Amino acid sequence: MLVSPSLLSADFGNLARDIEMINASEAHMLHLDVMDGVFVPNISFGFPVIKYVQQLCTKPLDVHLMIVEPQKFVSQVRDSGAEIMTVHQEACVHLNRVVQQIHDAGMKAGVSLNPSTPISTLRDIITDIDLVLLMSVNPGFGGQRFLPVTLRKVTELRALIAEIGSKAIIEVDGGVNNVTGAQLAQVGTDMVVAGNYVFGASNPLEAIHILAEM
Repeated sequence: MLVSPSLLSADFGNLARDIEMINASEAHMLHLDVMDGVFVPNISFGFPVIKYVQQLCTKPLDVHLMIVEPQKFVSQVRDSGAEIMTVHQEACVHLNRVVQQIHDAGMKAGVSLNPSTPISTLRDIITDIDLVLLMSVNPGFGGQRFLPVTLRKVTELRALIAEIGSKAIIEVDGGVNNVTGAQLAQVGTDMVVAGNYVFGASNPLEAIHILAEM
């Protein structure tokens, strides 16, 4: 399984050290959560931090915007070095247009769903996107407990992707550890975001390896 460790759980006082660890790990990408305090009840970091991370990180950047009106920031995300830009279905009135903007900027496009948003809302966009990010916690804070309903949603999404013939991969974010990671792998998840499980581990490289082997 692909692993995208979440920078939100890193030690920002030793950010270069933690990024060096990611570079040496089996991680596929580095996940960066941008929060605005409006769409979610928290504020994280902005584009100067992402640009700094991009200069140090040898892994592709997986940038997840938990903000209102993400379409206003497509060029900034691109210029900060992102390979994938993920926006929330709930934050985009004209989702098809935003996805096209992301592709026109030269990035892969991801769409994220909150836990209460049905998979069916993706039916008319699933062939146009590269990634679906299912939130397995209510977004805004790290360290939350995994919501078991996510397993059913992954199964539903896997069926929709097969039915429509989409090439989108399935990513899950929230409460991922060795136990929930194994459950997610069993139902067909392609990539997991892991924060506390990785950066809070005594051996972060081993924690990433465990997930990558699932």
